[in-house]
Amino acid sequence: MSYSLTGKLVVAISSRALFDFEEENRLFETSDDSAYMKLQLDRLAMPAQTGVAFPLVQKLLAFNQGDEQRVEVVILSRNDPVSGLRVFRSAEHHQLRLERGVFTRGRPPYHYLRSLQANLFLSANEDDVRATIDAGFPAARVYPESSKTAESHPNEIRIAFDGDAVLFSDEAEQVFQSSGLEAFVDHESKKVAIPLPPGPFKPLLEALHRLQSQSGTQAAHGMRIRTALVTARSAPAHERAIRTLMNWGIDVDEAMFLGGLSKSEFLREFEPDFFFDDQTGHCNSAASVAPTGHVVSGVANRPKSSG
Repeated sequence: MSYSLTGKLVVAISSRALFDFEEENRLFETSDDSAYMKLQLDRLAMPAQTGVAFPLVQKLLAFNQGDEQRVEVVILSRNDPVSGLRVFRSAEHHQLRLERGVFTRGRPPYHYLRSLQANLFLSANEDDVRATIDAGFPAARVYPESSKTAESHPNEIRIAFDGDAVLFSDEAEQVFQSSGLEAFVDHESKKVAIPLPPGPFKPLLEALHRLQSQSGTQAAHGMRIRTALVTARSAPAHERAIRTLMNWGIDVDEAMFLGGLSKSEFLREFEPDFFFDDQTGHCNSAASVAPTGHVVSGVANRPKSSG
């Protein structure tokens, strides 16, 4: 009987997001893949240090106990298959149970996300993230040097999301960018009863909600999931966001409507295992206090016109 990923929360992750391969990557960028491959092969017996997404993956896999395998983590990497050996050996050293991997030796890996039924792709490569989002899958460019906070809450996965262009579409953000705050507030007030179209990360929020529902209040080892909406919206524009989540039938545990206040100070208190935002300014400040992923979507990430 073949193995099925149906109904599982599936996270695809690049080797650089899971492990600290920054030194090796610098060689790859300044040389060629043969030098990179040789270095990885020479270091085959040397386990890599954990990367920015390792604590999140470790916590997610704690939901798997016995026959209850609710989470699948798959390595999806531009690495060559030989370098992939070091990835799996490093995972084994750190007692991380990973069984599946796809290594493409430089070819964009997002083509395999549909076969994996992936709910999330984490990568340090911006082009791969942009292509993944364009293909309709949640994805974020990780900040490899982000602060790690997972140890603060070992039995709770905490994930924080921006709203517009992340959980929701960038419909309202486009109004703000083109016409300013007053027009944005007016637009959202007039459409308060109309749910926002979904953004790229709605499928991940749905999958997390489903995982928590399947597991009950407390899953294996007492693991829980706590989610937060962290947005620059403020009253009265907050109402449409809340009504949209209600329409989707999805609860978030915390909602922060900050109206321009710095998100980083609030994230410092929430201590997420990951924070997802579409704007690099928010990501740059958040990375100093929490693991951070840049969602390369929406009007804020469109290529600037050369004209």
